[in-house]
Amino acid sequence: MDRSAARRVLALAILLGMTAEILFDGPAFGINVPIGVAALLAAGWLVRRQGTAPDPLDTWLPVAAIVCAAMVAVSGDRFLAILDTVCALAFSGASIAAMSGVAVTRRSAEVVAATGGAVTLAVASGAARVLRTARPAHGVPRRLPAPAVPVARGLVLGLPVAAIFAVLFASADPIFRGVFESALGFRIDLGDVPGRIVFVIASAWLAAGLLSVAANGIPAVAAASLGAAAGTHVRARSRPLGGQESVVILLLVDLVVGAFVAFQLAYLFGGLDTLAVIGMTYSDYARRGFFELVAAACLAGGLVVVLEIATRERSRSYVTAALVLASLTLVVLASAWLRLELYQQAYGWTELRFYVAAAIVALGAGLALGTVLLVRDRMRWLGHALVVVGLGALIAVNLLAPAAFVAERNVARVLDPSLVPEDGSGRLDTGYFSALGDDAIPVLVEALPALPEPYRTETLRVLAVRLELLSTDPTWTSPAAWNLARERAKAALAQLP
Repeated sequence: MDRSAARRVLALAILLGMTAEILFDGPAFGINVPIGVAALLAAGWLVRRQGTAPDPLDTWLPVAAIVCAAMVAVSGDRFLAILDTVCALAFSGASIAAMSGVAVTRRSAEVVAATGGAVTLAVASGAARVLRTARPAHGVPRRLPAPAVPVARGLVLGLPVAAIFAVLFASADPIFRGVFESALGFRIDLGDVPGRIVFVIASAWLAAGLLSVAANGIPAVAAASLGAAAGTHVRARSRPLGGQESVVILLLVDLVVGAFVAFQLAYLFGGLDTLAVIGMTYSDYARRGFFELVAAACLAGGLVVVLEIATRERSRSYVTAALVLASLTLVVLASAWLRLELYQQAYGWTELRFYVAAAIVALGAGLALGTVLLVRDRMRWLGHALVVVGLGALIAVNLLAPAAFVAERNVARVLDPSLVPEDGSGRLDTGYFSALGDDAIPVLVEALPALPEPYRTETLRVLAVRLELLSTDPTWTSPAAWNLARERAKAALAQLP
């Protein structure tokens, strides 16, 4: 990265810092997230290394970043908004690395992890390296700037001064203040100026570190082998485990998991009287342990991945033992699913149970793909496959809208008691509605007339609090916080008596 490129990086980083101040310092997550991600990707493209082109296989990375960011402006679930934003930032970092000419998708999982570490380190170090490069060297004649450089410098220097005048005028005139706040979506207070300046500087510092990757690349990663895209897969001699040791490890785990599966086939799926064995009814036996079983399935999958990395010889016995473990793990996941289903039938849905169900489905899909890759000796692509499965699961969860799903199912249990088993609970936890996202509001407003007392009054109280919050709190009323689910919630709340 030369001095001219470093100065472009600094100018764009400062502009991104100011943009982040307007978009994120105060407003809730909404349309500001896709706008911010799009601005970041555009800046990365503008400062990318000249003479290099992104790998065609990496074209999907910025698309995935925009899709994840756009879902924040659609879904009304708070946890999902955080998850979508984290994924959007991760794909944005991968996109910035790809823009510098570093191939990402075709690399092995180890190299992709190294790329992520390098990008994270660059963001953490911020503008330090860029500032050193951008300083003018003594005795070097200055070249005439390109036509766009004076404009960029004028914006960088003029925008803070214009903002100071706007703050002063807004503090002096309440009408100007109201128009300014409604247009930009954040409150103006002279006491907030130092904090806002710090926010701009911090955002610009981090943005400069990320943009330096686009301008300079990652030499260590660029020189690495293509790994996953290589035509042959050679096992390193330095791997610590031989084939026999790995087979023994797999057989021991197969024995334990197989014994557990045998009990599941007899007592859970077969429905034998568990009271005679451990003094517990079938329903009590079935409605527990799904978290532990999901963790066990993750551990089994992780074990196969570790052994694939650490094993020197890949014998037929090794592959067979690994396939047996994968098959048994699918039964474990089925047991977790059945237990979760019985639990929610008895006590209703929560968002946590919804996410556990989504995780079980995603793990099952990942395990199925991993089994195919294991048979074909293509486990080096497992990380890529899991990323695709995770992205697909995230999109599906956003489309299902967990808050709306939970509210609709729990209301249906009250309106139709036949959905609740004899030993279940048909009580409606109206207090839990206040913790649900905005996707649940239209469902609750529509069901309100049919709810029996006292659920109707309690739900109406929750909705009234949400109406006041969405109507008056600047965090939610800011234009930068616009969100489709939130707008639908406002429209539904406007129908309340």
